[in-house]
Amino acid sequence: MAFYSVNRRFVAGLALAGFMLAAAGCQSSDNGILDFGFGKKDPTAPPPPQNPQVLASQLRAYCPKVTLRDGTAFFNTYAKGTAAKPKKKKGDATADAEAEAAAAAAQAGSNGAPVDPNRDPAKIIYQASITDVTRDCTHENGQLTMKIAVAGKVVPGPLFAPGTVTMPIRVAVQHGPDVLYSQLHQYQVQVTDPSAATQFVFTDANVVVPEPTATDYQAYAGYDENTPAATDKSKGKRKKRAAATN
Repeated sequence: MAFYSVNRRFVAGLALAGFMLAAAGCQSSDNGILDFGFGKKDPTAPPPPQNPQVLASQLRAYCPKVTLRDGTAFFNTYAKGTAAKPKKKKGDATADAEAEAAAAAAQAGSNGAPVDPNRDPAKIIYQASITDVTRDCTHENGQLTMKIAVAGKVVPGPLFAPGTVTMPIRVAVQHGPDVLYSQLHQYQVQVTDPSAATQFVFTDANVVVPEPTATDYQAYAGYDENTPAATDKSKGKRKKRAAATN
């Protein structure tokens, strides 16, 4: 019995000493040898790259997004002509003032602001709008070829008259401030139904630009009314003929 008691005490002592050594080891520093990712990061490790290089496979799959600029989603066609002005009576100052006030009121909108006689909302023949844009891309021989499609509709206005609507649609591609492609298309749509909108789809399949080296191209599609109107050369010829005969 004495041997059993001594042996049990000896084993218990060894177990207690081992626990104390293990606890001391957990509290001591392992100098990162047992670092499983839960400790502090190495301050000497380089930071991850902020702008990783675009892979060639990503560039081959890259197709620039097409957007609409502000103010290019709508296009209106107006009836020509100006509002008739009231006749003024000579020598009557009151009548002259009333005539001028009536003329100003006739050319003012509901908010009192002046109305351009060539853009009077009451004289809209058609209103065209772009409802969606999409694109398709092909990479070949160092070039990017885009097929840009524009979908929209033409809605008859108060002065609807069946006929052909010509819409100035511009397609462009830019790389920063540089314009890589810009083309204005005079797209025509036949409108005959006064009670419903006429749907249309326009496609520019020949948008060719240099192969991009980064994903930073921007494509645009929309109406462009800021182009100079074509001059009537026949008027100039008639004036020259008249001058020659005099």
